[in-house]
Amino acid sequence: MKPEEHPILIVDGACGTNLQEMAIPPQAWDGREGCNEILNLTAPTVITALHRSFVEAGAMVLETNTFGAGRIVLAEYGLQDQVAAINRAAVANARQAIDGKANTYIAGSIGPGTKLPSLGHITVDELAQAYEEQIEALVQAGVDMLIIETCQDLLQVKTALVTCFATLERLQRPLPVLASITIERTGTMLVGTDIAAAAVTFEPFPLFSFGLNCATGPADMESHIRYLSQHWPGRISCVPNQGLPEVVDGKTCYSLSPAEYAREMRRFVEEYGVSVIGGCCGTTPTHTKALVEALHGVQPKKREVQA
Repeated sequence: MKPEEHPILIVDGACGTNLQEMAIPPQAWDGREGCNEILNLTAPTVITALHRSFVEAGAMVLETNTFGAGRIVLAEYGLQDQVAAINRAAVANARQAIDGKANTYIAGSIGPGTKLPSLGHITVDELAQAYEEQIEALVQAGVDMLIIETCQDLLQVKTALVTCFATLERLQRPLPVLASITIERTGTMLVGTDIAAAAVTFEPFPLFSFGLNCATGPADMESHIRYLSQHWPGRISCVPNQGLPEVVDGKTCYSLSPAEYAREMRRFVEEYGVSVIGGCCGTTPTHTKALVEALHGVQPKKREVQA
């Protein structure tokens, strides 16, 4: 089956917060602590093990460990010339974890970077060049789809999408493209855009899905998902954190239990027609397993989109 033939796609859970709990040899960081992407090269068995834990939990989509694997972010660690190598290794690690399992897909993860064009941190041309380099590396490595996620700046997302579809056309690889923005508790993206403006902006693009991820748990996403349910013509994605983060004894913790998380997400499928669903910060393979069990036999609500 192709991804678009599945009524529901269940995406894996967090990368960064799970890596923090794993036994990673200190030398694997090569003095670049915080750069999770280098682990694709220095500790591939760790990354493959994390991916495999989500496959065993029932995830249908694995996101590659490439959220910060573009030139702009990697340059902060002196790794700007390793873009192709890191992205290729990340896809290979995910592919090894799948090990031929049917109906399991690899999504090339592309994060927002650390410089936003609307705030004058970077020019659109510089950003587009960085996106093109990473996208080409992921596509050539064999991803099944691309996800541009945790987007905080409307101009950043538009640049990513224009570059993405142009690159796919040049490479003659018409892959599904998912876009996911981050809405803060203020009710807007970081630079002030609300969900209605974002939806209007992205409607002309041939997206596989559009939705939200990160920043908050399901409760704070509900009004935005409800809006998309009523107004977005395509698939809706929802990939929240495991609730709002709390600092307990100096450590960041997330409050939602796997059962609570799964219950909330099932409701989004049944009430709002969400069909691409998974977990962001704090979500573990146990959360994914609970989600898979909760969605057994469930179909997304058929929506009537308002003009």
